[in-house]
Amino acid sequence: MKPAASLLVLIAAVFLYILGMAALYTVGETEQIVITQFGKPVGEPVKDAGLHVKLPFIQKVNRFEKRLLPWDGVSTAMPTRDKVYIEVNTFARWRISDPRLFFEKLRDERGAISRLNDILGSETRNVIARHDFIEAVRTTKDRVVPREAAAGASIADARIGVLPPIQKGRAVLEKEIFERSRDKVTIFGIELMDVRFKRINYNSSVSQTIYQRMISERTQIAQRYKSEGAGEAAKILGQRERDLQTIESEAYRKVQEIEGAADAKATSIYAAAYDSTSDARQLFHFLKTMETWKKSLTPDTSLILSTDSDLLRLLKSPDAPPSAPPATAANESGDPLRKLPTLLQLASPASAETSGSLTPRP
Repeated sequence: MKPAASLLVLIAAVFLYILGMAALYTVGETEQIVITQFGKPVGEPVKDAGLHVKLPFIQKVNRFEKRLLPWDGVSTAMPTRDKVYIEVNTFARWRISDPRLFFEKLRDERGAISRLNDILGSETRNVIARHDFIEAVRTTKDRVVPREAAAGASIADARIGVLPPIQKGRAVLEKEIFERSRDKVTIFGIELMDVRFKRINYNSSVSQTIYQRMISERTQIAQRYKSEGAGEAAKILGQRERDLQTIESEAYRKVQEIEGAADAKATSIYAAAYDSTSDARQLFHFLKTMETWKKSLTPDTSLILSTDSDLLRLLKSPDAPPSAPPATAANESGDPLRKLPTLLQLASPASAETSGSLTPRP
């Protein structure tokens, strides 16, 4: 073969190779293709995996993802219906449902992310603004927090820490954002799969106010339980005092019974002893007289006595008996007063002067 012919064959082979490479393309399992000619899409999107053919050089292959794509929104401050400023961060999952429409409207994924930021961010603000803060953070409507009401607590105190009821809840708000956004992104060849809240937090400008309110509520609850404890303590102390008084009363009653029995026993013994002989009776008469003087005479006491009074007679003549006993009794046993010089001395006139003022009456 001549060198010129060989060169032509080589050139033709290279041309055919380049032409084949420009005309053939492959589609992966996770890809979908839009063919454009001079910048405009032509034909239907190619979604089947495998080897495909296009016009070389004048047609271009535009590849798009067939799988779910993420969208992560930025944290944005917004007010709720009850004027609570919060920061909401959302995320979503979407996919390209119509590659040709998607290419015509947005061109690529970066344009889609920008449009999703506008649509999802706007709908999130609208939905949050129409509901109270509690609706965005709670999910279960009939959730009841277990708690014990303090005994005697007021209705206002009993409501501290109780969660207010909700009408919709967090899941319903997410669904509203999803449904309102889904219709708006369909015109871009996008199918919105799901929208969720990633994070909801108080705005930094109101965080301290919220924390102080939480501290105040916890303090009120603590004070309520302290009051309940003080009431229980007072009840226990009162019961203790009542039990103590009962015990002391019972003990005092028993003491009085014992003392009464002892006094009765002593009285019977004294009565038997003093009544045994004449001397004993005279001694008893004398001791009772002295006891009467001791109780009656004080520094401020004045007595007027007759000359035949036993009290005055004992002061004038300590050796005389208190009454005229029979002669036989005096001869047999003698005067018992003679045997008590100390007691007689206590009843002498000198002692009477210190104990009171006596004026004899004729």
